[in-house]
Amino acid sequence: MQSIGAGTVAVSFEGHRADVLLDRPEKRNALNLAVIDDLRAAVETVDDRDDVRAMTLLGNGSVFSAGMDLELMAEADVDGHQAIYDGLRGLFDGIAALPIPTVVGVEQAAIAGAFELTLSFDFRILGADAAYGLKETKLGIFPFGGGTQRLPRLIGLAKAKELVMKSDQIDPEEAERLGLVNEVVEPGTVDEETRAYADELATRAPMGMTRAKECLHSAFDVTLDDGLDMEYDHSRELWGSDDRREGFAAMLEDRDPEFRGE
Repeated sequence: MQSIGAGTVAVSFEGHRADVLLDRPEKRNALNLAVIDDLRAAVETVDDRDDVRAMTLLGNGSVFSAGMDLELMAEADVDGHQAIYDGLRGLFDGIAALPIPTVVGVEQAAIAGAFELTLSFDFRILGADAAYGLKETKLGIFPFGGGTQRLPRLIGLAKAKELVMKSDQIDPEEAERLGLVNEVVEPGTVDEETRAYADELATRAPMGMTRAKECLHSAFDVTLDDGLDMEYDHSRELWGSDDRREGFAAMLEDRDPEFRGE
């Protein structure tokens, strides 16, 4: 794996999949400014690769992430808060804006800021024994890394209010029932299942995946008519692509397609 920046994050590539790894196991992969900066650099590294069709994020060690570094949060003054906010906003927005599908795997814990980090991903895989949720209102603050914005868009306002304002962890099975996570898997299998999930996504036509993601993300920001117009424009663009021809030819010939992103 390639170490990034201060060495708190690493990146590797296998086939069309990029694997990003939180690599601060001695601190249970808690997020500080160095980790945030390294994660942003890792995302940029992945985005620069034309051959990558899916990205995962996992944690080194037994825990995905315990959340924000408590010492950092306790000692930060108002200027420190600004630095934390700017870092998180840039990181989470950067992940959400990636044109490829992204999958995060949570082993044992993703609490508070780490929980919010997972919300910026397209797909979430959760261990059946994982501690998953928020805690900020128990600390005299509230979630400011997208918890009040991305979470309602995923599960609806009423349940999001409960999770944010009570700041209790959510049972993994309940998280799956609400559509907050895509799969709940056996403890110890999260990394394997997350990579397998990403590998399956990477077999899909990359241009179609990118355009589909763009259309899906616009659904909450544009009128229905504008969204339907976007669907038409993107689908018309793809209709002349080699990948569309390959996809239908493979189906008719009963074989796996070989998409090239063209």
